[in-house]
Amino acid sequence: MSDHAHRHNDHDHDHHEHGHVHAPVDFGRAFAIGVILNMTFVVIEAAYGFLSNSTALLADAGHNLSDVMGLLVAWIAAVLSKRPPTPRLTYGLRNTSILAALLNAILLLIASGSILLEAIQRLLHPEPIASKTVIVVAAIGIVINGFTAWLFSSGKDDINIRGAYLHMVADAALSFGVVLTGIAIMLTGWFWLDPAFSLLIVAVIVWGTWGLLRESTAMSLAAVPSMIDPASVRSYLCSLQGVASIHDLHIWPMSTTETALTAHLVTPGGNPGDAFLVETCHQLNHRFKIGHATLQIEISADVHCSLKPDHVI
Repeated sequence: MSDHAHRHNDHDHDHHEHGHVHAPVDFGRAFAIGVILNMTFVVIEAAYGFLSNSTALLADAGHNLSDVMGLLVAWIAAVLSKRPPTPRLTYGLRNTSILAALLNAILLLIASGSILLEAIQRLLHPEPIASKTVIVVAAIGIVINGFTAWLFSSGKDDINIRGAYLHMVADAALSFGVVLTGIAIMLTGWFWLDPAFSLLIVAVIVWGTWGLLRESTAMSLAAVPSMIDPASVRSYLCSLQGVASIHDLHIWPMSTTETALTAHLVTPGGNPGDAFLVETCHQLNHRFKIGHATLQIEISADVHCSLKPDHVI
């Protein structure tokens, strides 16, 4: 990790780039274990869902299949995000983690639609199910999904990893619900509880996915990450000694774990020097977790900067 400054004398502008490159934690083993365990369980759960005539098991199997696809997408993105920059891809492929989180959310919503359709049809025409089989298979699902969620529990600050984690936690909870549904049907003989619980599964999936969809969509549009208050960043930069004003402030996610910033600082008293730039970028990283900052110094407030008006991007 190093601080470095580049000074350009043209037009009295200074340019400083401060890079704290935090490589994503390697969750390759967790992804591999999660994919193998969950794909195996999907096959078993779907087979017993057909044999037991349980919509809840089939719905949970469909949801688990979407999670396997989600794990694969997140895994691919985690690998691609580590690839080095190229002359054309100057940030490398870091933002694939953002696209993976968005795709995961979309996959979950598609799965929810198919589960909803099947559940409504079964609710209108309830059919007998093998309750004991449902209980045993769903109980196995609790163990597998809970263990997989634990594998990703340390990476919840990364929305790509968090997406995988949330999927597994939701699956464990839903499998627990299927167990309770199987017990209730065995005790009461109310077969309509099976598709009714499938509808509850859909509601839980959509509720849990909405935040991921909203955040990943915002990040894919280069919105300021939700954990950063842009007004606080602006206030901090304006408070720096010698800074009269700032303009052209932009903050955007480079990936699900890294944030970049650019800004023009007007310092009428003269060039504040490299030490000022290094310390400012250090504080941006320390206070706001903005690890890649580029600051341009403008000595005169009257200098004609084409990017000064607020409406200019």
